[in-house]
Amino acid sequence: MADNGEALRLSRVSRLIGREATDTLGKKKVILFGLGGVGSWAAESLVRSGIRQLTIVDADTVAESNINRQLPAMTSTVGKSKVEVMRDRLLDIAPDADIRVVNGRYDKATADDFDLDSYDYTIDAIDSLADKALLILRATSSRTRFYSSMGAALKLDPSRIQIAEFWKVKGCPLAAALRRRFKKSGLLPRRKFKCVFSDELVQNRGEEMADGGAMSFDKVAFNGALCHITAIFGMMLASLVVNDVIRQTSFCAAENNPEGC
Repeated sequence: MADNGEALRLSRVSRLIGREATDTLGKKKVILFGLGGVGSWAAESLVRSGIRQLTIVDADTVAESNINRQLPAMTSTVGKSKVEVMRDRLLDIAPDADIRVVNGRYDKATADDFDLDSYDYTIDAIDSLADKALLILRATSSRTRFYSSMGAALKLDPSRIQIAEFWKVKGCPLAAALRRRFKKSGLLPRRKFKCVFSDELVQNRGEEMADGGAMSFDKVAFNGALCHITAIFGMMLASLVVNDVIRQTSFCAAENNPEGC
């Protein structure tokens, strides 16, 4: 570890998973797309768990309607860049971390700007159906390990949040819409990947607000969402990264794996 302060900040992590796995977490490069109700919690969980090389990507500024569920959203940050607010927060947690920000959107115009092969892990917490589909195709064609969040809006029951391989996700309209899109285009993900999802789907019970509308995967923020759901989605995404590093570290150290990883 870098210094005694850093060792103390991660002492409970190291106590649980061991020094080697903790050190390995600090060496992994992660890129996270989307800092909304899911992605912002994933980012914080990763850094608190020992990830020290993190790139966060989002084009939005904080809105008042974000305050109920998004980590960077407070009355004092309304109007500010989400990536800038999150970078300051994450560096306050881990001053030695390398937190890089991209204040922009991942889409057809920008996809080539991201070298996903240079990252050990890529996390998708994008709302837009088209942009999410593009990231899935690009990430599964690269060397990066890829994890994706399905829809976290219109959920109430945290016990129904699960992890499954994309093609085995059941009861999630966003996953179904992505699969239809892939099949219609003839472009399919090059390899399997894990998703966080819930098979619960409730309806909005309140009246539409001025900035709201009917369910649309390109306007997910217009649907109702609760912090205890979106945060769990984000934490579970982070857990996929952390547990994969632990698994790899344990496998490499095993006596029955003399060739290492």
